[in-house]
Amino acid sequence: MTSLPPLRARPDVSEFLLTRRSRPAKTLTAPAPDRAALEPILTAALRVPDHGKLEPWRLVVLSGAALGRLADLTARMGAARDLDPGKVAKAEAMFRDAPLMVAVVAAPQPSEKVPEIEQTLSAGAVCLGLLNAAQAAGWGANWLTGWMATDRDWLAEGLSLPPADWVAGFIVIGTETVTPPDRPRPDPARLTEWRDA
Repeated sequence: MTSLPPLRARPDVSEFLLTRRSRPAKTLTAPAPDRAALEPILTAALRVPDHGKLEPWRLVVLSGAALGRLADLTARMGAARDLDPGKVAKAEAMFRDAPLMVAVVAAPQPSEKVPEIEQTLSAGAVCLGLLNAAQAAGWGANWLTGWMATDRDWLAEGLSLPPADWVAGFIVIGTETVTPPDRPRPDPARLTEWRDA
């Protein structure tokens, strides 16, 4: 069995986490990471808490014609559902304009020990892990969802997902064209309770 290195302070990692922020998807462009560059990012993203080692998630890497096909599907299904045209156009553009996208699929596993909510939270952790790993590698990244993430017909036709699976996040990855200003951040003092009794 391979042993883990001892824990030690990593100020560079702390600084990264304290200053990280998503890059708006509409500001990301090609080039995107190729397969060789993406594989270590995906490997890092999957190092998340996973109670019971169920691996209740999968990754679907989308690029090129696959993104165009999903954009067309989104436009067609959005119109058929009589959704707001502006909302449909925005969702369609999310796929059409992405240089690369990774769909993080929540795939809950039957378990008497691990409730589905824990598995869902683990899938969310993969999304954040993917964002952080992409940005740590020098790429811009953004976590998106939209109505498509839980629409059964869209998921079946678009990603061939079985009925229990859904998308926890569409992670767009590419080259950032602008560095966005930071936004106001939550105040830990306002949101934290300290209890010692």
